[in-house]
Amino acid sequence: MAAQDVLGQTARLASSSALLQVLFRAVTFALNAFTLRYLSRELLGVVNVRLTLLYSTVVFLAREAFRRACLSGSTKRNWTKTINLLWLTVPLGVFWSIFLGLVWLYLLEVPDPSVVPHYQAGVVAFGLSAIIELLGEPCWVLAQAHLFVRLKVIAESLSVVSKCILTVTLVILYPQWGLYIFSLAQLLYATVLVMCYVIYFMIFLGSPEATKKSFPVARVKALLPSFVEDETFVNWKEARLTWSFFKQSFLKQILTEGERYVMTFLNVLNFGDQGVYDIVNNLGSLVARFIFLPIEESFYVFFAKVLERGKTVKDQKQDDVAMAANVLELLLKLVLLIGLTITVFGYAYSQLALDIYGGSMLSSGTGPDLLRCYSLYVLFLAVNGVTECFTFALMCKEEVDRYNFVMLALSFLFLCISYFLTHWHGSIGFILANCFNMAIRIAHSIHYIYDYFKESTYRPLAGLLPSPFLVLLYISSGVITAFSEVFFCCDKGWMARLIHITVGALCFAATVVTMFCTETKLIHFVRSQ
Repeated sequence: MAAQDVLGQTARLASSSALLQVLFRAVTFALNAFTLRYLSRELLGVVNVRLTLLYSTVVFLAREAFRRACLSGSTKRNWTKTINLLWLTVPLGVFWSIFLGLVWLYLLEVPDPSVVPHYQAGVVAFGLSAIIELLGEPCWVLAQAHLFVRLKVIAESLSVVSKCILTVTLVILYPQWGLYIFSLAQLLYATVLVMCYVIYFMIFLGSPEATKKSFPVARVKALLPSFVEDETFVNWKEARLTWSFFKQSFLKQILTEGERYVMTFLNVLNFGDQGVYDIVNNLGSLVARFIFLPIEESFYVFFAKVLERGKTVKDQKQDDVAMAANVLELLLKLVLLIGLTITVFGYAYSQLALDIYGGSMLSSGTGPDLLRCYSLYVLFLAVNGVTECFTFALMCKEEVDRYNFVMLALSFLFLCISYFLTHWHGSIGFILANCFNMAIRIAHSIHYIYDYFKESTYRPLAGLLPSPFLVLLYISSGVITAFSEVFFCCDKGWMARLIHITVGALCFAATVVTMFCTETKLIHFVRSQ
């Protein structure tokens, strides 16, 4: 597939995934706003922090390394061996589910049954849902490698909508069921997601469309593990790369979910405070999840396909290098501007957003300061996502192994900083520790990108330098909206709030117009791709 075609399909995958994440987040926030009025903060804290952490840890440790290894390189490979390798995620998931399930049941603090009933059933259900989801891993990797945009959108949309409908129904009819509600909903989500992929490939494989595309898998039976005479069961090069990524993914999971691990294992916040933190955290990560994550996932595939892993810039096809450098520069500029916009306007509108969404329970106390800090953290997330996406797509096995040692030291440092900052600044300490963590990771990725392109004429890191006039406008907007918040928000009535919103809208409009005038190359890229 030509590099330009890969870029086009990758951009469509990223934009479709972003729209899909908008739907996810909108539905989730509506669901949280609804359940806040029916269920306790303690119950939401156990579900959204404790049990969700169990599920995400099992899934991440079981499949992340396999995904990164099996999505690297060309789609022209021995897919039988790749599929065999991917099926190893299931026994690995079973192991992690049993091991971590026992930890969650017997080593961690058990919630008060009168406040959070049926905790044991919740642990079993969330662990089982992770195993069910791993059953669809070969299908997911095949779809992602061949850029099946529509399949991912439909499968994840149906699973999320099904989960939310069941949750709302049970919350209204049987609120006393407690964790049974979320356990059944999580099992339904995993089942619908896997069935969508399975049914699609049952219809697609062997069809004229598959034949026309020369799809490498001809029968549904080929999606199951199989032995080939006189050949190894898996591709050992992929297996070794998977092992390298596994060591890295273990550390990355600690860094990604570090604050939840600290909350879960060190009990620095009670379940009610964990519930509030999680709601504010989800609100703050809205843009990160529905824009930055799809960009990172999709363009990882693009860079891995266009450039060959482990080769220097001189050994690559120069046309592909030029395209990759241009795309990297524009992606950096795109996420930087989005991050700066959220940081600047998030400071003055955090309290208003929380008051509208959850009332005084969220807008009083540390909620607004927590969301303001998260607005800054989003800027770090934006830059880190793209720089790591490029770095991980190009690192050879030895470089990945060396980076694992960096991640190991960073993981230990992050957990220590999180623990101490939380004791000094409460839940805000988690966000400050995450900012430090991301800054170190960004510095490492920038160093790698600089070294990679230094022997060429391309300088993609220029994407991290917005125009001076735009920076000046950001500073002016931040000052104006901050004064507007002091004078008009948030206890002076709805008319004052509308004035505050109008001030922000005018500053935002001026910022967008300036972007169109100063960042013409970026605007053309976004429109064309």
